[in-house]
Amino acid sequence: MPHRRVVVTGMGAVSGTGIGVASLWSAARSGQSAVGEIISERALQGHIKIAAQVKNFKPEQYIEPLVMPFCDRFTQIAIAAADEALAQAQFSRKDRLGDRTGVIVGTGVGGYTSIDDLNFTFYVLKSRTHPMTIPRGMSNGAASHICTRYGCTGPSFAVSSACSSANQAIGIGAFFIRTGLIDRAIVGGSEAGLTPTAMRAWENLRVLTPDFCRPFSKERNGMVLGEGAGIFVLEAEEIARARKTEPLAEIAGYGTTSDAKDMVRPDIDGAEKAMRLALVDAGLSPDAIDYVNAHGTGTILNDVVETEALRRVFGSRLPNLPVSSTKPVHGHGLGAAGALELAITIMAMRENVAPPTINFLHPDPNCDLDPVPNHARELPIRAAMSNSFAFGGINACLIVTRTD
Repeated sequence: MPHRRVVVTGMGAVSGTGIGVASLWSAARSGQSAVGEIISERALQGHIKIAAQVKNFKPEQYIEPLVMPFCDRFTQIAIAAADEALAQAQFSRKDRLGDRTGVIVGTGVGGYTSIDDLNFTFYVLKSRTHPMTIPRGMSNGAASHICTRYGCTGPSFAVSSACSSANQAIGIGAFFIRTGLIDRAIVGGSEAGLTPTAMRAWENLRVLTPDFCRPFSKERNGMVLGEGAGIFVLEAEEIARARKTEPLAEIAGYGTTSDAKDMVRPDIDGAEKAMRLALVDAGLSPDAIDYVNAHGTGTILNDVVETEALRRVFGSRLPNLPVSSTKPVHGHGLGAAGALELAITIMAMRENVAPPTINFLHPDPNCDLDPVPNHARELPIRAAMSNSFAFGGINACLIVTRTD
């Protein structure tokens, strides 16, 4: 079958900035951070108590009472994001999307909340655990529930590759459509891991900031966690056009590599190769990229490594190429990070505005790029790149282009 173009016809998001892509984009564009003190039923035991938490989310507004007992928090927010994406793509809850629609949702761990509740109930309370703990905790929970909700009987599975999970899910879904295996894919990522045990474990890695996440800034001292979900409807362009649905963007390129070197230390070679593969897949030269949404965690080493990888790809153009990180706004969403950032990247391209890297103080000579410091910038964007580089050395890069 001929190579088919893959377009985005719907987007949905739940994040610390609120419910919906509009609130996510508004916060990213204006530089309004959702980071604050975590609200938790069980007290946090560590020193780090801040994150970009999804607050005021009421799952009963989205999920039926008979379904709710089977849903972990990461599944709940994925369903809410999926409903928004499907509605924008002009599908209703009554539509059964059938064999030609697949569902692939990335997550780093899956049912964090259910696993934490299980451990607390079993080891501390020594009480009966929730009877639906197993289906709630499974990493494929979000994908399976979305399949059931919309009658999708094509391929369905979860992708778990740490912080690149969402980008992997989106890239695989696009590949399935291109090759003709399916016509449509509901893809993205979801994560809800701000539990006391998870927060303490991340703190023990010594990668979290106690105050402000400052990607690429000389004063950066770590990342800030977040939770959320981003879901997209991808379709073969001819299928979308036949439905008279206006595409939001094209998924033009996808590149992925494995460092095969270290579980937690980022690698320049792997990141560079992932970006180059995405450019080749998109049929674009580095000069065609107008904006990069960086992985940009705000840790000392990660930002230096990503800068060097970008320098290898973009060369002398790098200091003049807008490269921003939006993680200080919505937090590092782990398995959902790439999905939230792709939604922002698509909106940036549609509105020709590069969102800022907030909390930036002073340039770091080791990060000699243009981080779009503190304030959004208007500029023409016809092609944009979004990077996700994960623990385990798994790299995934997506390139989106305009469809007009």
